[in-house]
Amino acid sequence: MLKEGSTAPAFKTTDGEGRSVSLKDFRGQRVVLYFYPKDDTPGCTKEACSFRDAFDEFKKAGIKLLGISTDNEASHQKFARKFNLQFTLLTDTDHAIAEKYGSYGEKKFMGRTYMGVHRKTFLIDEKGKIKRVFEKVKPDDHAQEVLKAFAE
Repeated sequence: MLKEGSTAPAFKTTDGEGRSVSLKDFRGQRVVLYFYPKDDTPGCTKEACSFRDAFDEFKKAGIKLLGISTDNEASHQKFARKFNLQFTLLTDTDHAIAEKYGSYGEKKFMGRTYMGVHRKTFLIDEKGKIKRVFEKVKPDDHAQEVLKAFAE
């Protein structure tokens, strides 16, 4: 389990447009890396829209927003267009990044057990260290909670 003060695990993947993205691309910047289960589902849409609605505040504060799920590029493109998401959505189709961050594991829904992505958010500082981990995320007002944590 990753803790505050740990080095954020390195990764390289693609964004919704198919461009290569790695965590080291953001060295020197503050980053919100938020894991979410699936594009265009109720909770994930609420969470993405909360970040969208606060996007200007994040931009003004110099904070880069990165959403990541196991969806592919086409799904991310459709999701971003449908909800006018201005921030980067990253692909993790083999859930390798989610595993590195402890965001992939057993889940239960309606009596069924399965493997999937857990909703978690990591605040990463300019040096690549984890400043804060949000284990329990409430999608509706998460963006404001994250902004407040960066201000502390």
